[in-house]
Amino acid sequence: MIPIRDDNPTRRFPIVTLAIIALNVLAFVLWEPTFSTQEKQQEFFFCHAEIPWEISHQANLGQGGAEARRAIEDQLNATSSEAEQFQAGFRRTCGNKSWWEAIFVSMFLHGGWLHIGGNMLFLWVFGNNVEDKLGPFFYFAFYIVAGIVATITQMVISLDSVIPNLGASGAIAGVLGAYLLMFPRRRVLTLVIFFFITFVYLPAFVVLGAWFVLQLFSGVGELGSRVNTGGGVAFFAHIGGFVFGAVMALLFFPKERFGAAPPPRRPDVPGGWAWRQRRPPYPGAHGGDWPA
Repeated sequence: MIPIRDDNPTRRFPIVTLAIIALNVLAFVLWEPTFSTQEKQQEFFFCHAEIPWEISHQANLGQGGAEARRAIEDQLNATSSEAEQFQAGFRRTCGNKSWWEAIFVSMFLHGGWLHIGGNMLFLWVFGNNVEDKLGPFFYFAFYIVAGIVATITQMVISLDSVIPNLGASGAIAGVLGAYLLMFPRRRVLTLVIFFFITFVYLPAFVVLGAWFVLQLFSGVGELGSRVNTGGGVAFFAHIGGFVFGAVMALLFFPKERFGAAPPPRRPDVPGGWAWRQRRPPYPGAHGGDWPA
């Protein structure tokens, strides 16, 4: 299921959501070696992305000495001499990499066009409404903290991984968890691909609930198969970010009552996105709804 847009108008221009999207796109196109060789891209990620081993040992791989070399040998299938060469090249190319700065930098890096495209789509569909309710400052703070929580969750599962972790999906998962609790009945126009291809409006709790269940099953399955070196999809970052966002929304954020009837459908505006469809609420309405 791929969300296209939600039936949930906003009252304020989503400046922070758009700024985050712009930063991710600019980093991907102008800073990352996106159009270079795969070797250059991997080198870039080792130098700038978050690596669980570096966080758990509070030192980068080039400064990690024999302990880092053993981890490199085990996970990169390298000999002792190759691991030493890796560390020397790391120090030469990456310099004095800051392991803690990499936690924040990683939230704005992506490994490919599908990676960034999917993340930014989810952030746009669901992030603007969370920002609208929280306000720009608290929304940005929530986004960053959700990303940190997601990083820590993934790190706990793979403490000794030397594989770079990157992407905004952990922070965005926090936004999804908050949206699920804040707007469970809002309709989401969804592209469904399952033996057939169709567009259908589904409640947010169905779309986001299904997404979370998929992450949970995938993460548990990966853990059970002992594939926990940090490669592939960081499912536990998604799980940690989502749970954090849901708990924060449950305890602190304004919410619509889950059992309440869904708000009336908004009129479609050709080519219109949420911020272009803002209208003042009709008399007696709450939350910016209007009759169909």
